[in-house]
Amino acid sequence: MRQLISRLRLNYGQKLFLIATLPLILTAVAISVVVTLQSRQLAEREIETLEAQLIEAKRAELKNYLSIARTAFVNIYGRAAPNDDRAKLLVTQILAGMLYGQDGYFFVYDYEGTNLVSPRRTELIGRNWTGLEDPSGRPVTDELIRLARSGGGYHSYEWPKPSTGERAQMVAYVAGLQDWRWAIGTGVFIDDVVATVAKSREKVEARVERTFLYIGAAMLAALLFVFVSGLFINIRERRLADAKLKRLTQRVFDAQEEERGRVARELHDGISQILVGVRYALDTAKRRLAAGDARAADTLERGITHLSGAIQEVRRISRDLRPGVLDDLGLGPAIKALAEDFGKRTGIETEFTTVVFRNRLDDEAKIALYRVAQEALTNIERHSGATHVAIDVRGHLNGATLRITDNGCGLDEAQARQGGSSGLGLRNMQERIDQLDGTLRITSSKSGTGIEASVPLTHEIWAKVGDA
Repeated sequence: MRQLISRLRLNYGQKLFLIATLPLILTAVAISVVVTLQSRQLAEREIETLEAQLIEAKRAELKNYLSIARTAFVNIYGRAAPNDDRAKLLVTQILAGMLYGQDGYFFVYDYEGTNLVSPRRTELIGRNWTGLEDPSGRPVTDELIRLARSGGGYHSYEWPKPSTGERAQMVAYVAGLQDWRWAIGTGVFIDDVVATVAKSREKVEARVERTFLYIGAAMLAALLFVFVSGLFINIRERRLADAKLKRLTQRVFDAQEEERGRVARELHDGISQILVGVRYALDTAKRRLAAGDARAADTLERGITHLSGAIQEVRRISRDLRPGVLDDLGLGPAIKALAEDFGKRTGIETEFTTVVFRNRLDDEAKIALYRVAQEALTNIERHSGATHVAIDVRGHLNGATLRITDNGCGLDEAQARQGGSSGLGLRNMQERIDQLDGTLRITSSKSGTGIEASVPLTHEIWAKVGDA
């Protein structure tokens, strides 16, 4: 997440708005989901209960209808023999005449599947309907006969509605006349129950939508408040940033002038003096050669030595400005060369350790760590009074880390010795590392100072072992 934000390069106001609104949006979404789920679950339970109650009422009504029908023919059935065709005819006539409502009627099938009574659909009478299924594939006749054989029960299936001719869901109750091997039953259409349940679900959806609207309105109001607040803070921070930028620009100019002055002093005090000596030696050698003096060769040799010193001084200044070894060999060898030169020049015991790592830092990270090491060694040489310095540079999967420790007097005493002016180098270190979204940690005591700088990888390039 941190790397993503660093790549997006959000400004302060955008980060503040993101931090303020993201939890709000997530909370609103979570509340919406929880409220929706709970509302749907509660409503679904209520709908299921309502549906069960309505269907149960329909079933009780069917059972009552069938009980009335049985009362109408019970005397005939009770006195008739299993093969009494006249009694069977009377019962079928009684059942065919028992119609109720627009769609209610009684039906009879024998156990072989032949329809015997169907007053509202007479085309079914006298035909065998074994294997009949509704459009959903649910068996009709076979299941009704099975229930009748087992003593009776309920069955639900799709069936054409007599009043409209359209198919609708129907609940039937069937009982068996075992002596005659008949399945007698009646059914009621529950499209009104389906419509009631659908209407209830529509109401639930409407309530859920209203809840979403309420939550969305509240979230929009909160986001508007955060946006206005963030806009105000952003304007204020932008003004402060402009002022800080002006101060930083002035510091950059001051640093440039300071660096130019340092280079000018080194050129004047070092190379200029050496070159003057070279010219004097060459002039002397010229005069002695003209005079045939044998000492001309010694004088010329001395001039060549001075010239070699000037070349070394130029190389040193060039290395301080931009070390070529950093580009050619990498970070580890560059800091190692810096440490060796520091030890030879100052006489301070310098220990350098590293572990070869495979990830290659980009140029900005290399330069930042090198300059941190350079600045730290400069401060140690000028202010710490240390006799031992340890430098360690290591790479890892997340980047690279540089650690520099000394056994000097610590920061507080060094700053007091310099009148509080030594903090500029530390600020330069901090700003270099901050530009790369890295971390700089400084610890100090009377027994010494430790500096730890870490920079992340903005991209990773797998290279040969030995690259750093």
